[in-house]
Amino acid sequence: MKESGILMPVSALPSRTGIGELGAQTREFLKLLRENKVTIWQILPLNPVGYGNSPYQPYSSFAGDPVYISLDDMYEEGLLLERPPALRQNAKTVDYEGVRSWKEEYLRSAFLKFSFNADAEQKDTGYQEFEKQKWVHNYGVFQAFRKKNGGLCWNEWTEEERNWPENQYPLSDELEEEARYQIFVQYLFHHQWMKIKRTANDLGIRIMGDVPFYVGLDSADVWAGKDNFLLDTDGRPVFIAGVPPDYFSKTGQRWGNPIYDWEKLQKDDYKFWVERIGCSSQMFDLVRIDHFRAFDTFWKIPASCPTAIEGEWVEAPGYEVMDTLYEKIPGIQLVAEDLGLLRPEVLTLRDHYHLKGMKILVFSIDTDGKYAYDREEDRENMIFYTGTHDNDTLRQWYEGLTCPGRRKVRRFLARQGIRQGSVQDRLLAYIWKSCAEYVIVPMADILGLGKEGHLNTPGTVGSPNWEWRMPDMARLKSGLSKYRVGLSRKACKEPKRR
Repeated sequence: MKESGILMPVSALPSRTGIGELGAQTREFLKLLRENKVTIWQILPLNPVGYGNSPYQPYSSFAGDPVYISLDDMYEEGLLLERPPALRQNAKTVDYEGVRSWKEEYLRSAFLKFSFNADAEQKDTGYQEFEKQKWVHNYGVFQAFRKKNGGLCWNEWTEEERNWPENQYPLSDELEEEARYQIFVQYLFHHQWMKIKRTANDLGIRIMGDVPFYVGLDSADVWAGKDNFLLDTDGRPVFIAGVPPDYFSKTGQRWGNPIYDWEKLQKDDYKFWVERIGCSSQMFDLVRIDHFRAFDTFWKIPASCPTAIEGEWVEAPGYEVMDTLYEKIPGIQLVAEDLGLLRPEVLTLRDHYHLKGMKILVFSIDTDGKYAYDREEDRENMIFYTGTHDNDTLRQWYEGLTCPGRRKVRRFLARQGIRQGSVQDRLLAYIWKSCAEYVIVPMADILGLGKEGHLNTPGTVGSPNWEWRMPDMARLKSGLSKYRVGLSRKACKEPKRR
């Protein structure tokens, strides 16, 4: 079955509080998707954002970011006495720290109301079941220690605090209270997210979540599972992750994530990966694994190197890991982010498990020769995108071409029999006619945005990355309605070559 999807980060959705959240306007967005025949909503990681507000450097692979919690829904459920006023409602960018600190006052107020109600925790069986999960308590304590230490990375804490997961000594009353607050906030997040997911599924929409291959060093994952990573005795990485020089950067990308100790993971039957993907499969219908190629080979950089130029490709036990995941997590539906320069073994690994890979329009159309042409064959078991969160928007890409390059693109589209509408319309029509089983378009491309809709530039950190958002629902509705025919696609074209 041919399906269309939209790539739209939760953070970019309209709301009353300056950032997309898990409340009424997101449910309204889901209804718009349903009305316009969209059956897949792809999002970015929802974990607590770390350095540079990147969702790919989170403080936990399991926790959710409290910044997405809907205060309006909390008020409707009686957790707040008054409905909070609006904050930066019409802003076109997200002020993460401003919104976070503003919401925290309300979250702490709700926690006090919850904790002073002697029967609340006992009566709420959902809360009781939630806090029994091992990751929940570890994360609560991790965040309590982070607050006590002024946000320093865990390997800068005292030795006792660094090694708390191994020793589990009793906490002071103050730390225990803070840990309980963090657990309460996580319960709110997961409660609201599962309501969003049920709404989507009831409307016939599947949600595609995103799991980064690596985890952040400053995370509960590493702090509570040091043996899973190549660290020295002080908790500092011996080697770090990244990629060598490529399209995005002449010096490569030095991500800084710690490298997995695959021998240790193998001895544990890849328990960390099973728990991580298992959690994601409960939260999402489809799970996209970012940087999938690292299951085959990964770029291993000495931590002392200032760039990613110096490093080596090292083989990973991808088949063992994937076999274990499919054995221990029945029904998982994985998608492989298989972009970049890959050796053939990566594609063999992908195809062995019948995983959908990705094709990117702005990378696939070659304008260097006499005629523009599509470099890649169409496959059904594939997802065709105009671009991802790391690419220029479609309009930005086209306007960045030379005049001859733009002319070649127009002629290419004409040879495909696509001659009506703007170039933007014709490029979208081209991917919707693809044989790919899924076609997913970033919302910025549906809206025809240029540079202002660019979400992230790889190799750079901080503003304006990850800050784009839509201030109101009206334009989203207009854009989706305009392309409703394309979004409800059923046809498949025979690709034409030179």
